[in-house]
Amino acid sequence: MTEQDRRTAKVAFIGFGEAASAFLSGWRAAGLAEAVAAFDVKTGSADEAVRARKWADYTAAGVAGAERVEDALAGAALVFSLVTADQAQTAARSAAAHLAPGALFFDGNSCAPGTKRESARAVEAAGGRYVDLAVMAPVHPKLHKTPLLVSGPHAADALAALADLEMSAKEAPGAVGTASSIKMIRSVMMKGLEALFLECVLAGRRAGVDAVVLDSLDVTYPGFGFKERAAYMQERVMTHGIRRAAEMREVARTVDELGLSGGMARAAVEWQQRVGDLKLDARAIGADDYRILADAILARLDPSER
Repeated sequence: MTEQDRRTAKVAFIGFGEAASAFLSGWRAAGLAEAVAAFDVKTGSADEAVRARKWADYTAAGVAGAERVEDALAGAALVFSLVTADQAQTAARSAAAHLAPGALFFDGNSCAPGTKRESARAVEAAGGRYVDLAVMAPVHPKLHKTPLLVSGPHAADALAALADLEMSAKEAPGAVGTASSIKMIRSVMMKGLEALFLECVLAGRRAGVDAVVLDSLDVTYPGFGFKERAAYMQERVMTHGIRRAAEMREVARTVDELGLSGGMARAAVEWQQRVGDLKLDARAIGADDYRILADAILARLDPSER
């Protein structure tokens, strides 16, 4: 692909949230991806304020927003699906019929391998080329340079297209589901740690022994910085808990598919969902102090849990 092609080839997003806007911001700073369209289900929300905010997001990013998925996908050679895990299969099915022949469909959603294989069948049957894409780190601060994994039969073409966009992708050799297996199984630990921190810190705070507990853990695991980690983990769940809960349901499915019980993942779902539903603004509250964040969560939990 020539430099001119890299700037003018149309890219489309299904879902225009944190990941999509971060990728786009990085591309634009690098002079890439001039033609970008986006469709997000929030543009069809019954809530006028939600619709207005999403259209404002499109305007601020300089992206061509669309009211229908087919309008966003028309003529797009590369399509990135970046929705919540519970909407990933619906997004793939709704997009399939409107993909340009041979378009690469990057499913970057946090889903179980089984979910991705089902989505792949829909995309491939419609003439698209499905790519299992796993986003392996937070999209800030690296933006389009965030580490990615790809797998499936179109991995070579996918890597070439991502390289043209100066993205940091590697192949996870194997069929569709390989990249997502790595992502999902890693999340047992990463998102599970967040849930463990919540239960430990909130219980410790309520009992008045949180500092003693965290200090003792620092003795057991020197250098981990439990108090600092506690603040970070709580902020992540307060900010992204609903999305993380959807991901952890897919993680549990992944473990189930492997013939094991996804009980730990399901327990993490409960904490992620419960705290995410509180819709607390961690940064406004004071994200650097785990005690302030914990007290804010405890103050908003259902009175029956007190």
